[in-house]
Parts: sequence; C-alpha cells; structure tokens
Amino acid sequence: MTSKEKISKTNDEWKKILTSEQYRVCRNKDTEPPFTGKYYDCKEDGVYKCSCCGNKLFDSKTKFESGTGWPSFYQPINDENIQYESDNSYGMSRIEVNCKKCGAHLGHVFDDGPQPTNLRFCINSISLELDKKKRVMNCFIIRKNSLDERISYGFVVNCD
Repeated sequence: MTSKEKISKTNDEWKKILTSEQYRVCRNKDTEPPFTGKYYDCKEDGVYKCSCCGNKLFDSKTKFESGTGWPSFYQPINDENIQYESDNSYGMSRIEVNCKKCGAHLGHVFDDGPQPTNLRFCINSISLELDKKKRVMNCFIIRKNSLDERISYGFVVNCD
C-alpha cells in the first residue's frame, strides 16, 4: 500500500487543481479552524487519502475522538506514505506530518494518543478525502420468476 512515485508540481499547477482552502492548508502549511472540517466527527468506514494526490494515508479503523476538533488517528496505513519533519513554528516544538507522495501538509503527530501506539496524528480534514468502503447492508432484491412463481433473493451493495 505504498506509493513511491513522487508527484512534483509548481505552485501555479497546484493552484489550478486545488481549492483556495486546500492550497492554503496543504501547500502553505496552514491549519483549518477546529471543529469545522468535514471529517472531525465522521464515523464512516473507509480509507482516508491525500486530497491532493490520492495517496492512501489512514484507515477509519484507526480514527478516534481526541476532543481537539480535528480528525485523529493512532497510526497511518503505512509509515512509508508519511513524511515527518521538525516544526518549531509558533514557539513550539512539534513533528509535522506530510504526504510523502506529493508533500502536502497534513497536520502534526503527538505522543498523547491511545494504545496501541500512544500516537495522535492530528490531521486537517481539508488534507483528506474519504474513500468509503463498500458494505453489504440488510437489504434484499426480490425477483419473481413469472414462469414457475419462484422467488429469488440477493444482496444489494450500498443499499440505503
């Protein structure tokens, strides 16, 4: 699940394909306000990908409620998809988390998370795109065969 082929674009190229908010956070290393992102309280199953390049970053199974207002995960899908950098901005010493494939700023990682890693990847929602997993629901298709009046049943995927 690693994506080793790096993406290199100019700032102008990124500006053409990203929204102004995505560009501000992902390329200029800004932070979205807490409790405003679309994924901070999302409970849906799936894989969180980089919103800039589609690199697989986090599985929803590792997401937890941290109370910070940003999506939090205790581990990435694959550490090789993440790039870590020292960040000493704003008078703090932190570890910045970036997408290794395209260099997008994702957020920061802290050592106050839950077991099994004790890590908290605090990630901007705007840096992510959720690829929802298909699931089988308890819905049925009922087909009636007019020739012999037998009824057959089948499952429907993503039935709501």
